[in-house]
Amino acid sequence: MIMNTTDAYLEQLQRDGYVIVENVLEPELVELIDRDLRRLETELDIQTGKNEFEGTRTLRIHNLLVHGELYQQLPTHPKILPIIERFLDPGCLISSISTSTLLPGETAQTIHADDQLIPLPKPHIPIVCNTLWAISDFTDENGATRIIPGSHTADHSPDIHTEYDSIAAEMPKGSVLLLHGSLWHGGGANRSDDRRAAIALNYCAGFIRQQENQQLGIPRHIARGFSRRLSELVGYGIYNTLIGHINCGHPGKLLDE
Repeated sequence: MIMNTTDAYLEQLQRDGYVIVENVLEPELVELIDRDLRRLETELDIQTGKNEFEGTRTLRIHNLLVHGELYQQLPTHPKILPIIERFLDPGCLISSISTSTLLPGETAQTIHADDQLIPLPKPHIPIVCNTLWAISDFTDENGATRIIPGSHTADHSPDIHTEYDSIAAEMPKGSVLLLHGSLWHGGGANRSDDRRAAIALNYCAGFIRQQENQQLGIPRHIARGFSRRLSELVGYGIYNTLIGHINCGHPGKLLDE
């Protein structure tokens, strides 16, 4: 069944711990992003990860928001952000935004939960919601993310040294996979001859520390060019009228100076 409302997407995300939204990015935009990622990988001399979790055949470009409007339009996308805001809350933040490009020969990533480093008893209210934007088709053969539906309700996190039965979250390029932060999942093995490119855009509740330090990582002259909503998402805002203020003032004023 094809879903086309925020309510339906939110319901599946809460019930199953994941949901796939198709046709989010136009084919022309996907092609632009793919070409630009290849350019950045060359210009920045991006190297593969140094361990199996990061991926010894995986390329990651971090802090993507500093690399232009092409990436700055994603966090506030009207088909995705409303789901995130209702799943977490309107005061949510961008936790990190990076690429996740699996090269041929990459092995499967350890099954894990994205919130398992946070010392809270499980299950708990949603505090993390991560999204994978497919810049390539996601297939079982090329390393589509492996997921365990319903595992977000477990009273513990997975053991990273244990193998679990999982399914491939297959989707066409231009789609977005949303994951509950407690869902057990991991990158698949790329057994194909092609790269599997994606952008990992991760959100967290406004009271959770961001994975990437957005305020220090994004130069202020770049943040000044952000839309008001994007600047709030990276941290130039106040959560619940108090958290994040500067001398009782709004941090967004720093962008006006």
